[in-house]
Amino acid sequence: MLTKEIELDFGKLYVHENILIAKLDEGILLNVQSNKRLLKLGAEIFKNKDYGYISHRVNSYAVDPMVYIDSAKTSSLKAIAVVSENEMTRKNAEGVEKKFYKDNNCFSVFRTLEEAVVWIKTRI
Repeated sequence: MLTKEIELDFGKLYVHENILIAKLDEGILLNVQSNKRLLKLGAEIFKNKDYGYISHRVNSYAVDPMVYIDSAKTSSLKAIAVVSENEMTRKNAEGVEKKFYKDNNCFSVFRTLEEAVVWIKTRI
């Protein structure tokens, strides 16, 4: 059940129980600065409670893999999922982005949002 929608200048965030779901805008670059804003919002919304993050990639955009270094340092962020119907996007997330997310937290890639939500809930 969706509880809140947050409008950002580079996309939208949806708060679903203890999950942040991001639908970012076409053509943006998710860089370290933008990611810090997402992590800050996660900390404010969940107040040090464990949560998961789903990147629902309905639009095509670039991700600076360095964002995963800060994300991995966020102890309350327990899992990251990437959702895309595009096979190339999924392969890139699995083959490149995942390698930068180095900690005990989990990173996985899915074809549907429903699969990602079920998986995230098992990690929190």
